[in-house]
Amino acid sequence: MKLVILGAGMAGTMMANKLRKRLSAEWSIAVVDRDETHVYQPGLLFLPFGIYRKEEVVRPRASFLAEGIEFVVAEVDTVDPGAKGVNLADGRRLSYDLLIVATGCRITPEATPGLTEEGWLETAFDFYSLQGAERLAEALAGWQGGRLVLNIAEMPIKCPVAPLEFLFLADHYFHQRGIRDRVELVFATPLDAAFTKPRAAKELGHLLESKKIHVETHFAVSKVDGKARVIHGFGDRALPYDLLVTVPIHAGSEWIARSGMGDDFGFLPTHKHTLQVEQYEGVFSLGDTTDLPTSKAGSVAHFQGDVLLENIERYLAGLDLRPDFDGHANCFIETGYGKGLLIDFNYEVEPLPGKFPLPGIGPFSLLEESSMNHWGKLGFKWVYWNLLLTGQDLPIGHALTMEGKRA
Repeated sequence: MKLVILGAGMAGTMMANKLRKRLSAEWSIAVVDRDETHVYQPGLLFLPFGIYRKEEVVRPRASFLAEGIEFVVAEVDTVDPGAKGVNLADGRRLSYDLLIVATGCRITPEATPGLTEEGWLETAFDFYSLQGAERLAEALAGWQGGRLVLNIAEMPIKCPVAPLEFLFLADHYFHQRGIRDRVELVFATPLDAAFTKPRAAKELGHLLESKKIHVETHFAVSKVDGKARVIHGFGDRALPYDLLVTVPIHAGSEWIARSGMGDDFGFLPTHKHTLQVEQYEGVFSLGDTTDLPTSKAGSVAHFQGDVLLENIERYLAGLDLRPDFDGHANCFIETGYGKGLLIDFNYEVEPLPGKFPLPGIGPFSLLEESSMNHWGKLGFKWVYWNLLLTGQDLPIGHALTMEGKRA
């Protein structure tokens, strides 16, 4: 019996380790990824400001896979779900009895006209890639002020709060350097507010206003003129910049489109509660590669993993799958000056104020700035490397609870 997992990021590595403990020895497990380098993606936010170093966010993928798991370094060409086979770009073919897709999503800056032409990685940068974050760090270190525009090209994106965190950290960073009065910070978003959830958007909007960060809502980018340093939006809108920080259009892995399995953006249509890929027998998905209407974030993949583990066992036993994933997401939001917010929500429930995870005790505060939330954000890196990737059980349940929340 063969289990193949596509993707050795957080979701794929975690599921491989969890299932190696649960499945019998008759099951072989192979994990496929295009390269050998695991990047702690939440840490990319901190690289431009010198808070983290590259060595803290990059490690070899193989070192996190348990004994008895085969690691295959190869590009996926196509998947043939009818014949239960994975075709690799080097000509090899992997057959499977069970397939888990966890190839995440990728940024496509080339999809925005002009973005990757003149000025790319010189006056226009992303921080969602290791290269982009490193080059942006170099640019910020020597920057003496001007107009910094952060633009979200289109939703969905990985970690929807990361652009806001970048602006909050930038405000702090420029204050520390003594040049904040020479820097104009602008947030250009296609949304009608700072965030997708109204209650959290109100709180985050207040923070942006207090930090004198200007917000341009409903800004849908049409092209970038790197020579003139102007970002153009539909409806004849234009934003000049001295430094552009972009969150590019996101898409699913290329093989999904080649296999004809995805939606228009290359994300996999997945049952929002069971995590079974629609229309395909024996195929499951989790993490950023799904089309689910919840945040593309590590906490979501973790909560999905608990549900998927049980559903795979039920699937193999011939039992009905349990519709237990409720869209639960849990995100620390760095706000600068040693403080942070925490939001906890799901498909139906917006972020609410209160205490987490223990009612009345915390130690983390919901929808409220605190230094403890800041340390929780930084401490997550240790949890990620040592507990999440290795498939350890954590004391926080996968389902959202209203305990500790004030409705």
